[in-house]
Amino acid sequence: MRMSHAALGALVLSIVVACGNGPEEEPTVPMHSPPNTGAGAILRLDPLFDGLVSPDATIELLADGFGFLEGPHWIEYHGLYGGAVLFSDIPGNTIFLWNSNGDPVTPFLTPVFEGNRAGLPEGVGSNGITTDATGRILFTEHGNRRISRIEADGSRMVVVDNHEGNRLNSPNDLIFHSDGSLYFTDPPYGLAGQDDDPAKEVPVNGIYRLSQDGILTLLASQTRPNGIGFSPDESLLYVANSDDTSRAWMVYDVVDDGSLENGRIFADVTDNPSQGLPDGLKVDTDGNIWATGPGGIWVFSPDGRHLGSIQPITRPANLAFGGPDGKTLFMTAGEAFYRVRTQIGWAGR
Repeated sequence: MRMSHAALGALVLSIVVACGNGPEEEPTVPMHSPPNTGAGAILRLDPLFDGLVSPDATIELLADGFGFLEGPHWIEYHGLYGGAVLFSDIPGNTIFLWNSNGDPVTPFLTPVFEGNRAGLPEGVGSNGITTDATGRILFTEHGNRRISRIEADGSRMVVVDNHEGNRLNSPNDLIFHSDGSLYFTDPPYGLAGQDDDPAKEVPVNGIYRLSQDGILTLLASQTRPNGIGFSPDESLLYVANSDDTSRAWMVYDVVDDGSLENGRIFADVTDNPSQGLPDGLKVDTDGNIWATGPGGIWVFSPDGRHLGSIQPITRPANLAFGGPDGKTLFMTAGEAFYRVRTQIGWAGR
């Protein structure tokens, strides 16, 4: 099933101008499940954690039965929905929409990848999703090895797909700086052979900055750069490293020209016995880092103390703050989609 350009354009336009009526009606997906309570555990290690997640908070299962979910992002409506979350099903090759009215989850964009799958891994769909200052939706693509944007008329345009003439690996996660530049990570997950794939054209797995005037700069590299987020004052950039041999979160100083300096380990969980890799992350308005990793979502203070963890039944890969007051944490976790109320919101833009 694929949303028509006209229907897709109507939805995007409603986000951009905040006065639309949402998408044309699409067939619903039978995987929707009503919310549950207590769908997991909340681990409290520091008294400060109670100020972030109320002691009576519960994890709710919102929907399940997907392939592997990633890249949630809250979008505002002032029409039919009031608010919604877009998220990616990577092997399902679909961006889905969950709306705050409690209606069933529906496809927003499918298929994401339409090309020849020969030689590609199963996960050819989208990953990270965000919106720019005008409300246009941007998303990373594994199979197409690029970042794309949906225009107000529903058309898709390529934002970036190469560095110095060499195709990117497979952009993974992305975030805007307040100056309008786009920072993103580019691990090799969209390549079947990853670093050894003959189609790999960029020799590193990089962290990039795309300026407003379209200049792409390689800022740093990691073995497997993944989730990305700025501190509230944008002086620091946190980047997850999704590598079995180096399960860690890095932090960089952001200098005046937007480049990165002094890369160093913020937290290292390589020796943690739980399964899972550092993946998506968000930074709240107080500078705490909420990062998916072994066993669940780790919440760190700005000085690196592990304050607590949120552990849905299935292990989360990414997260997003949203809701009418910005204080709901939405989690994509394997085949399932969850939320939990928080007492703080996202510092992102």
